[in-house]
Amino acid sequence: MPLVGTGEIVGAAAAARHGCGAFNAIQLEHLTAIIDGAAAAEAPVIVQLSQNAVKYHGSLAPVGAAALAAAREAATPVAVHLDHAESADLVREAVALGFGSVMFDASKLDYTDNVRATREVAAYCHDHGVWVEAELGEVGGKDGVHAPGARTDPDEAAQFVASTGVDALAVAVGSSHAMLTRDAALDFELIARLRETVPVPLVLHGSSGVPDDGLAEAVRAGMTKINIATQLNKVFTAAVAEDWRAHPERVDPRKYLGAGRAAVAVEVRRLLGVLKLDHVEPVKVTIEQTLRD
Repeated sequence: MPLVGTGEIVGAAAAARHGCGAFNAIQLEHLTAIIDGAAAAEAPVIVQLSQNAVKYHGSLAPVGAAALAAAREAATPVAVHLDHAESADLVREAVALGFGSVMFDASKLDYTDNVRATREVAAYCHDHGVWVEAELGEVGGKDGVHAPGARTDPDEAAQFVASTGVDALAVAVGSSHAMLTRDAALDFELIARLRETVPVPLVLHGSSGVPDDGLAEAVRAGMTKINIATQLNKVFTAAVAEDWRAHPERVDPRKYLGAGRAAVAVEVRRLLGVLKLDHVEPVKVTIEQTLRD
């Protein structure tokens, strides 16, 4: 399948009242696992690289090029998205590299400055055919900021979209970034009000902390793009640790990283079923399958 734009995936999901999965990758094992899981689910997927992941690798080009190459080889539609970019320079680099979408995060600024900065980025991206997501109403937990009571005002959100021209909006409705437990309580009434008021698709950040039934209800209430990162990291780490305990003599990283990759693929497939509002049975993926020639 060809590399596709994020707007195509999000637009189709919104029209069908389904959710679409946007999964953050840190390294190549994440990239291939996310794409393999989506192929198993026979669903499109959005692969995201955050500004923090770019910092980890030292620059965008190597990991960004790998994500784009993996997407082009996928058996299912895959979009590549820059997540939580706080730098306009990084946005421009992603656009030049061939990313089809970016999330520009100026939510730490006051409302007026957020609008100004986001409008400028959106205009630049649209001139280059790139889809833009922004954030309004700080999502709790990002970069040490704890605001579990943060909520996005529907009227302010509608005005923000009109003033900036963004294509999707991440809103604060009770989730929090980097949660290790899945017990976040979302404000479904607020999601429904936002859906009625805001003319672009809504994005849920911090979705790893939301239980399956909460994710499904969020989609029913009006969320479309569902961002998941920490949950995949938990699954990956647990699988690698289990493999190490079972095989302490192993030194080939393909073995233990393969365990993590296999586990993430299974979890991606399962979560895509949740977001589509129908059940997908888990599939057993063995280490041997991931390492087969």
